Amino acid sequence: MTTSSAAVDRGAGPVTTGERGTSSRRTASTSTIDSKRQWWGWLFVAPFTVVFLLFLIIPLGYAFWMSLHNKGLATGGESVFVGLDNYVRAFTDPVFLEGLLRVAKFVVVMVPIQIGLALLCALVLDTLATRLSKASRLLIFVPYAVPAVIGALMWGFLYSPRFGPATDVFGLFGMTAPNFLSSSMIFASLVNIVTWQWVGYYMIIIYAALRTIDPSIYEAARIDGANGLQTAVRIKVPMVSSSMVMVVVFSLIGTLQFFTEPTVLRSVAQGAIPPDYTPNMYAYSLAFSYSQFNYASTIAFALGIFVFIGSYIFLYLTRKQSGLK
Repeated sequence: MTTSSAAVDRGAGPVTTGERGTSSRRTASTSTIDSKRQWWGWLFVAPFTVVFLLFLIIPLGYAFWMSLHNKGLATGGESVFVGLDNYVRAFTDPVFLEGLLRVAKFVVVMVPIQIGLALLCALVLDTLATRLSKASRLLIFVPYAVPAVIGALMWGFLYSPRFGPATDVFGLFGMTAPNFLSSSMIFASLVNIVTWQWVGYYMIIIYAALRTIDPSIYEAARIDGANGLQTAVRIKVPMVSSSMVMVVVFSLIGTLQFFTEPTVLRSVAQGAIPPDYTPNMYAYSLAFSYSQFNYASTIAFALGIFVFIGSYIFLYLTRKQSGLK
C-alpha cells in the first residue's frame, strides 16, 4: 500500500504542475479577452459619453457655477462670487415658493388621476384577447406620440370660446359653454391636457409588466374560486407594484418640471397664466425676459433640489414595493 501510494504521489506531482500551467495560460487568455472586450465596450459607449458630457454634465456644471455668482450693473458687469446668497434669496422668494406650491397641487391632483386611469386601461386590455385590444392599446398610446407643443395647441383650439367647438356643442342643449381658459378653469384644463397625453405611456409600461406574469398563477386563482376583480386586485396589482412605483416617479418628476403646456396656452388664456406660473416658467422668464441668468440658474437648481428630495422620499417610502429593500 505504501509503495503504491508513493507511486501515485510521484505520478500526481507532474500532472498537478501541468494542470497549474494550463490553468495559468487559460487565466491569462481569459484576462486578455476580457481586456479586449472592455476596450470594445468603451469604444461603443464613447460617442454617448462625449455627447453626455458636452450637452449635460458641462452645461450643468456651468449653470451651477453661474448660480454661485452675480453679474449686473451693481457689479460693474463683472461676475462676482456670492456663494449661497442666491439660494437664500430663492428659498425666500414668494414668487418661486408660490409656483412650487402650484406644481405641488398639480402633483396631488394629476398623478393619482394619471396612474389610476393607466392602471385601469392596462387591466382591461390585459383581459381582452381580441383585435379590439390591439386597436384600443394603439388609440390610448397615440396621444403620447403627439409632440407636447402640438397637443397643447390643439387643446387651445378646442378650449377657445371664440372658435372652439364647445360653444356649439353646449348651444345644442341650450347651455352656455364654460370658459376653459379662464383663471378659474385653467387648472382643470391643464390637468386634462397632461392626463390625455401621458396616460397611454404609463399604460404601456404597466401593461408590459402584466404580460410578464405567469398565466398558471391566474389558473390557480381561478381553481381556488377567485373572480376577475379579485384576480386583478389581489394578484395583478401587487405583482406589478414595482412598475407602478417607477411610473409614479416619472409622473412626479414630469409634473414638478411643468413647462410646455402652460407656456403654449399662455398666449390664448387671456392673463390666466402669468409668466411665473411654474418654477420652470419663472426661471425661463428671468433668463430670457430680464437677462438675470445667474438667478435663473439658481431657481433651476433650487427646483432640482426639490425634485430630488421628493423623488428620494417617495422611493424610500415605497422601497418594499419597488424591490429596493
